[in-house]
Formats: sequence, structure tokens, C-alpha cells
Amino acid sequence: QVQLVESGGGLVQPGGSLRLSCAASGGILDYAIGWFRQAPGNEREGVSCISDGIAYYLDSVKGRFTISRGSAKNTVYLQMNSLKPEDTAVYYCARGYRSSRCLKGDMDYWGKGTLVTVSS
Repeated sequence: QVQLVESGGGLVQPGGSLRLSCAASGGILDYAIGWFRQAPGNEREGVSCISDGIAYYLDSVKGRFTISRGSAKNTVYLQMNSLKPEDTAVYYCARGYRSSRCLKGDMDYWGKGTLVTVSS
């Protein structure tokens, strides 16, 4: 059984930064890890994925967000810079099968999410 816990969300002004963390209780080293977000009234969308050492990003966050694995290998981070109001959402991390591109259907474990609010 794998448990994923997100942290690091909060209220930030436009242009600000946050770093989200996804801490895993079980093995994630050999699996893809994805960050997703869901805004009120919207479907959950993939934001970023790290799989086989390759990082993938939603077009709207390219150049602003960076996904990385921690040195302890059981944590994955999402550094978010130049935040915009449209980035406001609950952010979730999830584990996918090895070599997955982090499509929602590929993910087998999900965290409960952390809220990011970008507002002045």
C-alpha cells in the first residue's frame, strides 16, 4: 500500500512562488509521479510528470513549473514560479506505472491534495 501526502499549498500573490511536496510512504522510485490540479467546475488535468528521468509539462506551465525528485527518493517536488490566478486549484500528486506519461488512467495511488490560491 502506498500513501501520498501533498504539502506546501497556500495563498500567494500573482507572480509569487510556491514549492509543493509529495511525500510517499511506499515505493515510488521506479514509478512515474504526476502532479495534477483541479479548479472548481473544471476537470482534473495533468500539470507535470516525471517518468524514467524525463519531465513533462502542461503547455501553460512550461518555463514556470519544475518537477524534481528529492535526494531521499521518496519525495517529489513541484516548484511553481510566476504564479497566475489561473493556477488556482487543488493540486494532487499520484503514482503511475513505470514509463507512464501520467495519463489519469495510468495512476494507481492518489494523494488528497493541497490547495493553491493565487490572488492579490
